[in-house]
Amino acid sequence: MLNPEKIKVLVVEDNPNDVTIIKRAMRKSEVKCELSFARDGEEALNFLYRQGEFEDAPRPDLILLDLRLPKIDGLEVLAKIKDDNRLRRIPVIVLTISTSQEDMVKAYDSGAASYMTKPVDSKDFERLIQTVQDYWRVARTPPE
Repeated sequence: MLNPEKIKVLVVEDNPNDVTIIKRAMRKSEVKCELSFARDGEEALNFLYRQGEFEDAPRPDLILLDLRLPKIDGLEVLAKIKDDNRLRRIPVIVLTISTSQEDMVKAYDSGAASYMTKPVDSKDFERLIQTVQDYWRVARTPPE
């Protein structure tokens, strides 16, 4: 099970409005989270590999990953995570506006734990984030 006291979550999201909604939803939940943010795919990989300014970054228990990212696309980030023995067991939830079947198939084929389309309504988006938190609070994952 993930840490019941505090789940470390890396949010990879370039849209400031979505970041605000995710922060608000996480604060409202009973599940305590330590949030870290990356604004693009390159920053996400630097965080995960503890490079540059992220040399002391915590290892996330869960990654929320947008697909449409600057610098390095989310699908490429996902593939790199799942190809790395040190990172592959971290669950990655794809949170995207894409409703493309092709994107969904690529994400699952690359090892995504889930593929979720971001609701347009901010309240629905908050509920989705709270549901994600509740699920990962009780989900069992293998150790590092």
